[in-house]
Formats: sequence, C-alpha cells, structure tokens
Amino acid sequence: MWSAVWCAVWCAFLLLATAGAAPASAAAGAPATDRPVVGTDRGPVRGRAHGTYRTFEGIPFAAPPTGPLRWRLPQPAARWTGVRDAGAPGARCVQLPPVGPGGPSGSEDCLYLNVTSPNASSSGGQRRPVMVWFHGGGFVNGAGDLYRPGQLAVQGGAVVVTVNYRLGIFGLFGHPALGGAPGFAIADQQAALRWVRANAARFGGDPSNVTLFGESAGGLSVCAHLTSPASGGLFQRAILQSGSCSTTMPPRSLLPTLGRYEPFVSEQRTVADGVAAAAALGCDRPEPGAVVDCLRGRDTATLATPELMQRFSFVSYGNRLLPEEPRRALEGGRFHRVPVVEGSTRDEMRIFLAQSLAAYPIPDAGAYRARVEQSFGAAAVPAVEAQYPVAAYPTPALAWAAVLSDASFTCPALRDGRAVARHVPVYAYRFSDRDAPNFTGLPEVEGFPYGASHGFELPYLFTMDAALTAPQRELSQRMTGDWTAFARTGKPLAAWPRFGSTGSVLSLAPGPDGIHVVNGPAEHHCAFWDAQWP
Repeated sequence: MWSAVWCAVWCAFLLLATAGAAPASAAAGAPATDRPVVGTDRGPVRGRAHGTYRTFEGIPFAAPPTGPLRWRLPQPAARWTGVRDAGAPGARCVQLPPVGPGGPSGSEDCLYLNVTSPNASSSGGQRRPVMVWFHGGGFVNGAGDLYRPGQLAVQGGAVVVTVNYRLGIFGLFGHPALGGAPGFAIADQQAALRWVRANAARFGGDPSNVTLFGESAGGLSVCAHLTSPASGGLFQRAILQSGSCSTTMPPRSLLPTLGRYEPFVSEQRTVADGVAAAAALGCDRPEPGAVVDCLRGRDTATLATPELMQRFSFVSYGNRLLPEEPRRALEGGRFHRVPVVEGSTRDEMRIFLAQSLAAYPIPDAGAYRARVEQSFGAAAVPAVEAQYPVAAYPTPALAWAAVLSDASFTCPALRDGRAVARHVPVYAYRFSDRDAPNFTGLPEVEGFPYGASHGFELPYLFTMDAALTAPQRELSQRMTGDWTAFARTGKPLAAWPRFGSTGSVLSLAPGPDGIHVVNGPAEHHCAFWDAQWP
C-alpha cells in the first residue's frame, strides 16, 4: 500500500523535524504573573506568557472518544470547576511510531487544541484573524503541538489554533454497524471549529474571520471542509499546502508493490475494509450491536497495528460528511465560496523517492523508461520522455522525481485552483527554495539532493529547529506576511496576482529575484498531465 511508504517517510519526517525542540509552553520557570487566565465556554484556563505572545495548550474541545465513545462522532467536553492548567499540550492521538521498531504511541483521549495569541495589550482593541492549523502525517501520525506558531502570532497578528484529531483506524474506520464510514477525523476537526466559533473572541480573535490552513494530510483536510456541507459557516478562507482535492499518485511510483494512491475513497470501500478487519479481530457477529461492542472491547494496542492504521488512512466520501468525491465537487462548483490559497513545493516527491532508491534504484535511462512504463503504461513512454528527457536532468532519478512531483502534486493542485477560480479568488504559490535546510534528520542520498521537498516550507512559517540564512529569514518574513494578510483580508500582499487563465503562480525563493511570478501550468507541463493523468 502507498500509505505504508507515506508513513515510513512522513511519520519520521514529522517526529525528527521536531526532535529536541521543546514546545513553546516549556519555557521553564515562568512566575505566576506570567500565567494568564482566560475563560472558555467550559471553564477558565491558565496559559503561559512568552513576552510578545501567549500560549494556552491542551484545551479539550470534545469529550474523550474512549470506551463507548470510540467510533462515535465527537461529543461536547465536560465543564470543569476551578482553573484548568493549559501550560502544556494534551496527549497526542494514537499513532504509528517513527521508522524502526516500536509500538504505537499516544492516547485515545486526545481531542485537545492549542491557542497562540499576541499579547492582549498589542491589539488596540481590534479582533484578530484566527488561523486554524490541521497537521499532516498521512492520517496516521502527527499532532498540533508539533508546530509552534509564535511568528504567525507576533509578526502576523493572528490568533493561531493547532488541533489534534483521531488518526488511522480510530479516525477513519467504517463498518455497516456504524452506519457506514462517518469520518470521525474530519468530524473532530469540525468540533474544533465549533469550539473556535464559541471561544475565539475570548483570546482576542474574530470568530467571523477564520482561516483554515494545513499541509499534506492537513491540506487534504482543508479540501474536505471546502466540500463538506457540515463545515458551512465555520470558516471564511482556506489555505491548502501540498495536499489538494485532486492529489493522486501513480502505481509503482516508488516501489513495484505499490498501487495507485488516492486519499479520498468511497464509503463502500472503507466499509468493506471494516468488515474484513472486524472478522480478523474476531468480531464477526450477526447482530450489528454485538460487532460494535466487540470492537470497542479490543484494547488500543490490538487496533493500533501498522496494517490496521494504514488500511484506514483514507477519507471516505459518499456519506453525510462528504456526499461526493471532493475533486468532483470542486469541478461542479459545489464547495463553500471562500477565497483560497493553494500551492506546492517545487520538488515535492524527492524526499519520498530518496527513501526507496536503495531498494529500487534508477541508475540509467533504461530504468527511468521502465518506471514510466510501469506507472503510466507503455503507450505513455514517448510522450513522458519528450516532456521530461533524461538528458535535461543531472540524473535519471531526479528526472523521475520531477515527473512524480508534477503529476502527483503540482498539476492536481493547479487543476483544482482553476476550478475554484471560476467562482472565488484563488492565489497559487510554489515554494522554490532548493537550498531549504533539511531539518528532517533523514539523510540525503548522494547525488540526489532534497531541494524544495515536501514539507520544506514549514520552518518558514513555524518555529522549528532549522537554521535559516539571512535571505531565507527574509523569505520567511514575507511568507508570514502573505499568509496572515490573506487571513486578515482574503488577499495576500500586493505583489501576488490572482490565479486564473494566465496561470500566474508566485514562486517563493530567497534572494533579490527569488520572489517572482511564473506560468505554473506551463512550467510544470500541466496541460500534458491534465490529459495524461486526470
């Protein structure tokens, strides 16, 4: 399965990227006067002050989905008496470990969010835009507290909320006894958005000015909300980073055993997988209630195996939450009319491909040609080679990475952008810093630089352990300004044109001429891919 490789790379990416980086709330020794208290609709919380901003972490936005609430839609969190300590993050959701041996980590009691806001004294009484971040991790890994948004709050003047949501079999399971595949992970996110609507003003935010943003699986989540009727009215803008409604990866792209990857699948498929999983777990019962009781009786470790977590790492459509496949909804104009920013990195697939090159190398033009044939068919070989000739790249492996990056990420995102731009303003970007720091801890393969790989824009928006050069810090400040200006007004800064028939995409790289407008569809052969790989 694709998700096995996705997790093998991306799970490690997330955890290694934040290794050794203490969360903002860990600023030790803060005196009591640096512990601000804010009321919420469930009770007051005590956060931490960090000079120019404040954090409130581990706030429950729904009841723990444990015991009888496992595989139920999120329920309201209980009220509490007294002041709840919000000085540290809550538990992360049950997830797969990083690459290597080891069991699952996290807890089923994990529906917590974190709020980062500028100092109240700096607002001038004005309500601030709210930005809600959905983390990536292939729907099997990740957590909101891995991302520290102090720069977005201080420089951009935004209230930033990062969210946990159920993962893998706990978040995306389906079975006839559950009435199908309700989409608990996306429903968790909607519960967090309802919390934001009820509580943002208490933290200085404007509940009528909410921007969703997310990367990878987080971008896919934003796509789901764009097309989910149940998300209507919960947000006013959307930013999708390296995860679009049309993201699709060809079969055998990384390993010979991998099939085609599509992050959105039919409810029927998820339910069929759920029936098979229930039988394998010894819970095949004639009465629906007995099946669910049996499954809820299985302990966390029994369910959180790599096979089961990866099998249920796809978002189901054809249900109440997502009535139709999201990309078809966009094509038909059936989505929430909000301004959109959508983009990708220039070399999305390099970091994934690098992890499989040792086992499945591409040493020469013949191996490259074989990859094209295996993924797209023999008839496509001449056309792909004409668009991506091996001689135009330093190595055949880098040529194949360009093919996969354009076919899987860049052109699907621009295709979605074209559909959306018929109805609302769309701004497209390409993160192009090929000298971006490799903050993942994953070693590069000789002769195969990561360049501007999947996720490499994240240290330009969040505080991570990545040493940026002076020009890269300037790019970070510009990106922070663009993202937060869009959150505030629905428009980024002035030099970013709308995406439309001209194909204008803002290329983001450091240096005097690093930020400039390109014709994205032309540079990435999207007319070819739209016909070849719809």
